[in-house]
Amino acid sequence: MDEKYTVTGMTCSACSAHVEKSVGKLEGVSNVSVSLLTNSMTVTHDDTVSSEEIIQAVEKGGYGAAPMNQSKDSSVKRDVAKETEEHNKAHLRRLIWSFVFLIPLFYLSMGHMMGAPLPAIFLGHDNALVFAFTQFLLTLPIIFLNFHYFTNGFKNLWRLSPNMDTLIAIGSSAAILYGVAAIYLIGYGLGHGEMELVKKYHMDLYFESGGMILTLITLGKYLEARSKGKTSKAITKLMDLSPKTAIVVRNGSEEEIAVEEVRTGDIVVVRPGQHIPVDGKITTGSAVIDESAITGESIPVEKTIGDKVVGGTINQTGSFQLEATHVGSDSTLAQIISLVEEAASSKAPIAKLADQVSGIFVPVVIGIALLAMIVWLFLGNGFAFSLAIGIAVLVISCPCALGLATPTAIMVGTGKGAENGILIKSAESLEVAHKIQTIVLDKTGTITQGNPVVTDIQTVDGITEQELMKYAASVEHLSEHPLAKAIVSYAESNQIEKVDADEFNMIAGGGLSARIGEEMIHAGNKRLMEKEKIDITKLHQAAEQYSLEGKTPLYFAKDHKVLGMIVVADVVKETSKQAISEIKKMGIEVVMLTGDHEKTAKAIADQVGIDRVVAEVLPQDKESVIRRFMEEGKVTAMVGDGINDAPALTRADVGIAIGAGTDIAMESADIVLMHSDLLDAAAAIQLSKATIRNIKQNLFWAFIYNIIGIPIAAGVLYPIFGVRLNPMIASAAMSFSSVFVVSNALRLRGFKTSFLRPKVDDGRNIEKVESEEKKMQKTIKIDGMSCGHCSARVESALKNVKGVDEVTVSLDDANAVVTMSEEVPNENLKDVVEDAGYTVVEVK
Repeated sequence: MDEKYTVTGMTCSACSAHVEKSVGKLEGVSNVSVSLLTNSMTVTHDDTVSSEEIIQAVEKGGYGAAPMNQSKDSSVKRDVAKETEEHNKAHLRRLIWSFVFLIPLFYLSMGHMMGAPLPAIFLGHDNALVFAFTQFLLTLPIIFLNFHYFTNGFKNLWRLSPNMDTLIAIGSSAAILYGVAAIYLIGYGLGHGEMELVKKYHMDLYFESGGMILTLITLGKYLEARSKGKTSKAITKLMDLSPKTAIVVRNGSEEEIAVEEVRTGDIVVVRPGQHIPVDGKITTGSAVIDESAITGESIPVEKTIGDKVVGGTINQTGSFQLEATHVGSDSTLAQIISLVEEAASSKAPIAKLADQVSGIFVPVVIGIALLAMIVWLFLGNGFAFSLAIGIAVLVISCPCALGLATPTAIMVGTGKGAENGILIKSAESLEVAHKIQTIVLDKTGTITQGNPVVTDIQTVDGITEQELMKYAASVEHLSEHPLAKAIVSYAESNQIEKVDADEFNMIAGGGLSARIGEEMIHAGNKRLMEKEKIDITKLHQAAEQYSLEGKTPLYFAKDHKVLGMIVVADVVKETSKQAISEIKKMGIEVVMLTGDHEKTAKAIADQVGIDRVVAEVLPQDKESVIRRFMEEGKVTAMVGDGINDAPALTRADVGIAIGAGTDIAMESADIVLMHSDLLDAAAAIQLSKATIRNIKQNLFWAFIYNIIGIPIAAGVLYPIFGVRLNPMIASAAMSFSSVFVVSNALRLRGFKTSFLRPKVDDGRNIEKVESEEKKMQKTIKIDGMSCGHCSARVESALKNVKGVDEVTVSLDDANAVVTMSEEVPNENLKDVVEDAGYTVVEVK
């Protein structure tokens, strides 16, 4: 079984590696995965291991652990987010006060070298003790503010599990203790008249280095925490979709309760502009629902009685009541959040090298620092020089960059997928997806709509289409066959009235017959017409052509005289051909898998550009087809509707379930596409490629930084070029290496597919849609603007956003009205305004 724990006290990948090692030693534990990014641990173990034993193993390693609250309620997650925000604020206060003392310390110790004036009391060798002791006093508050580096660092060193804090603690302690020793030597020199000793140590203090190391590391950690927070923005946005309260009807009256108190079967009232609190089925009323946050589909969907709605979506217009069907952790939104979180905290195989290096990184760095000191001492360069070399080695080494290289990109990548209705269940599936060589597509519901529709009508001998449809709908509405339902649906949508029919008779393998008044109606295939000796010669040629196109012609006759035929087909989705073209452009072989006859299957394949078809396959045999491709050595993906295709989805290297967002097979698939658009499969593969490319960049820079930085800090360039690394510069480099890696991962937030989605005509005129889009406006409510400079800054920032044509900022209304030629996500507008220094209250 799998259990999740929160782990505290980790500061770098050496910590996470040590925790994995400690728990992995327990008998009965088969797998341990620790995420530095989310401070979480997933343990796979049998019944012989208890939670207490796992927690004790973590604590023995020098860290804290507690079972993770498995609740998916958004209120619990909001509390966690609030705690994180408060922690970041405390971190910022510590950073600000560190700089308050560092700036005068730096000015005092280094200012005279840059020609800055100093009070006379600090000048000259006679005042060396005042000069040194003042620096010491300014360093003490910085030590106090950042004392956790020392407690954590030395505690982990004592437990033989050194981490990044250990490197910082040893490096800054060495610098500060050297400074303290220098104060004693200066005092001794002044007391005994040994001015050479005073002169030697007067400018050979390292207090500013110790203070600078602690402050810059704290700065880097703060920036890293902020950047890491941005990587989880997608999860935060999903959590914010769920309202805190819901209006339910109880005892005949409306009552507002916490959303966590809504129970299955409750009647919930939803008014215009409100977020739908839970999954349910509309019982009264109708509405237009914006489902973009869940499915990624930008066009609002009309819903009426009997339709399902998903919690977290927005009711744009209309009031309605729904019966709650899925609440709490069973809701679609809660499951999506859980999937994204699990994917973000899982590990990709590509991270194994970094994990292996992290496990031995810190002890090796300490060894290199000691060796470098000994070598330079042996070469006669003096203790101060050698100590500076050792400190530089310690503080430039950055195990954090290694530990963050993979999880940050994974979190941003899976979050970006969730924003677009693509749910990636694990880091491993995200990695494998970029290597796909063959993609197998189920036909029904994946390439095609999955529901047969009437495509053509052909009549003979002066019979009108309306007359034919009247007879057809009147007899077919008595049948439960999918083709019959297609005909009845077409008749209803065209307002063709049915008439009463009786003597209904199903004819196995042929069709049906029924009597309307005094007339007998026959409806069915060619076999039935031949059996009833009905002449269909006039329709034969057209019927053959329709069959070649993968369509099914149905003949209708009255009193043994043919009336015409209605052609029904499971039509190809509008985006399928483009999606298959995009997949083929990536060098991936596309195969169609179907239970249809070869001729019908080939006709559909020709329409969408598929060269290879496996037809007449029973549902239970689909898994063996996937296995055959995999046995050929091909990395194989299966795309299906997630219900009948579950065994094949599970067998494939990557199973991709394509569904409508609520009845999707989350258990059997590795990737879930929230709405039925095959283009999302192409987008998922491109997202996988972009994420893995980003991870490789991160790992490259993390490794190359340490490979180059550590030797330079150890002084390899000094004998040739006279260049050595100041510990302060080394600490700055260490701080910003992690920030660089996280910032590079954040670039994935701007991921876009290489293709454009076609405009879909949803019943409106497309030119009208384009015109409406060109005039799209959003109003941004902004806090913090107080003058003309503020409004100008906001206006300038928004005008730089791609797709924004005009911006009107009003100080009186505290808002900005943005006119756009194309859809710009609310989050992009919000980020731009907040980056300019203001707070966005809402975007309408």
